[in-house]
Amino acid sequence: MLETHSEAELLPILICPDPKLRKAARAVTPDDAEELRELIPDMFATMYKAPGIGLAAPQVGRLLRVITVDVAPNDEPAPIALINPEIIAKSEETAVHQEGCLSVPDQYAEVTRPARVAVRYLDENWTKREIEADGLLSACLQHEIDHLNGVLFVDYLTPLKRNILLRKLAKAQKDKK
Repeated sequence: MLETHSEAELLPILICPDPKLRKAARAVTPDDAEELRELIPDMFATMYKAPGIGLAAPQVGRLLRVITVDVAPNDEPAPIALINPEIIAKSEETAVHQEGCLSVPDQYAEVTRPARVAVRYLDENWTKREIEADGLLSACLQHEIDHLNGVLFVDYLTPLKRNILLRKLAKAQKDKK
């Protein structure tokens, strides 16, 4: 079972253009169970502190197919850890959401994605599960699963919009130093 967040460690979040963000993560196996017992609570703690609604393991430098999400419906925490998540169905209908990313800090853009998805995954107890999602949860799941494949939300933008956003990010990062 998950340890409490107070025992968890905050992890450094990689910032674009870190090359690890562009690498595909490998499938998790039972051999990774021990690492996941620490990684998942640390990912939740890092995500909540950031603050964010989703985090993928590659964003904290671990090339494992693990994501954490919590879109807090009705302002109630609803954390979900997904191991080896895969989209098994998506609607033809699309929806546009304003997206941001902890690895692309303070930059936002409208992204069009399927409005609804079904995702198959393993939970922290290695139980096979499926979740159907729409709205913010659907967008969040798709965004985080993209991270597992080395895809960032900026990849959905036109080249012009992507270049403007990435230049703003580079300037903001330079100004921080």
